[in-house]
Amino acid sequence: MNDKINVLLILTVISLFISLFLAFFLLTVKTKHKTSNSLFAFFLILTAIDSSSPLLELVTTGPSNLGMFRTTLAFLQLPVFYLYVVSVCYSDFRLKPKYILHLLPFIVSNVILLPRFYLVDAAAKMNFIINRKNMIEIPFNHILIHIQIFVYFIAVFVLLKKAKKLYLENFAGANINSYNWLFQFTVVLSILYFIALFKNIFKFSDYPQIFEYIKIVIIVFQLFIACWYLYKALNHPNLFRNIDSNLKLVSDIVLEEKNSLIAAITGRDKEELEKLQQYMVTEKPFLDPSLTIQDVSLAIKIPVRDLSLLINHKLEQHFYDFVNSYRIEYAMNILKDATKSKVTILEILYEVGFNSKSSFNTAFKKHTGKTPTYYRKEL
Repeated sequence: MNDKINVLLILTVISLFISLFLAFFLLTVKTKHKTSNSLFAFFLILTAIDSSSPLLELVTTGPSNLGMFRTTLAFLQLPVFYLYVVSVCYSDFRLKPKYILHLLPFIVSNVILLPRFYLVDAAAKMNFIINRKNMIEIPFNHILIHIQIFVYFIAVFVLLKKAKKLYLENFAGANINSYNWLFQFTVVLSILYFIALFKNIFKFSDYPQIFEYIKIVIIVFQLFIACWYLYKALNHPNLFRNIDSNLKLVSDIVLEEKNSLIAAITGRDKEELEKLQQYMVTEKPFLDPSLTIQDVSLAIKIPVRDLSLLINHKLEQHFYDFVNSYRIEYAMNILKDATKSKVTILEILYEVGFNSKSSFNTAFKKHTGKTPTYYRKEL
């Protein structure tokens, strides 16, 4: 048992050090994404406070207001993470007074503890903890945080799905991988939270040793997540390309104009399509890895809304795939050119507008059914 406690303490110290170090890094590094960094740093600090209980148990002698307040800080973790994801996805994100509503579960959880815990003496506090199974405040807060976890993770996944679709409809850079990574990060984080919920089943059961073992698993998991994020932050400082929150999904635009839109391509659409195709072939804007639909709109004098409808709705292609099709055709021409047989696949992908080997391989295989290397060998 002592060995297990020692392992738990060592892991807790390491986890706290890494989390607080990363939080310090995010708060002090010079970047234009200051709000996003600050929100994630705050999330890390809250997580560190939540996981510090094994250390605090060494110095505390009984229940206290500070100790209870520390446990209720868990209600702030997911609201902060949600705001972090919003700030990452949208370039025009600003902290607004309406976001105070996210504090509501935290406030409620503390208010209901006032009469029978915060405002009573030490003996009454101890009695409250001993008889916690009969105290409605404890199960109420447990139910509330379970609901909060489910609601916020659903909200984050819905937000990421919409943001990714907006990116595909308006951008043609390889940074779509950033949204895929943030989705993966959220999945891993959700697994951690659900393990923590599972752990609580054994907290007041006849199997407290299972509770302690799961605590060790959670701390190791937290270490993995913190190190993973630190690795990404250091190796990809410009991980995300934000989008404007005022952008609308094409499906929403179609619904707004359903009475005036014609499903078939009209004569005007044909003219705009020819203009777009001519521009793509002659000017080759797709060679720019950071090309956006706004850039094309400005160049060919077609409003962004009309151009988005033309590509995403009438052609039934995301702008991302539309631009990549030109990049792949250009790459295929290079691969067919015998005089360029010495040019490497890596050089080609950068030349045609990609900045990620994985994105290039995925797009090439989607367009041709083959990998670039296999395609070259077949020629």
